[in-house]
Amino acid sequence: MAKTSAIERNLKRARLAKRYAAKREQLKSIARNKELPVEERFAAQLKLAELPRNSAVTRIRNRCEITGRPRAFYRKLRMSRIALRDLASQGMIPGMVKSSW
Repeated sequence: MAKTSAIERNLKRARLAKRYAAKREQLKSIARNKELPVEERFAAQLKLAELPRNSAVTRIRNRCEITGRPRAFYRKLRMSRIALRDLASQGMIPGMVKSSW
């Protein structure tokens, strides 16, 4: 199991990213628009920098839903390889059998 604080920190980042998503996208579109004056684009870039760092989507870490493990994460299943193997061994995942020879 991962530390509870690390899991909670990641959940906080996800909430912040959701809250600031619209504002962040609006400022990014202004900053990328080449037709606007340079001063306006620069001002949008400065406002973007003032937003909380944890509100960026790239700061959210993919973690296993079961254990909270940050590595060896399968996106499609939203779990780590270890949790997947445990569930497969227990017969909890239909059609999946742990190989042994």
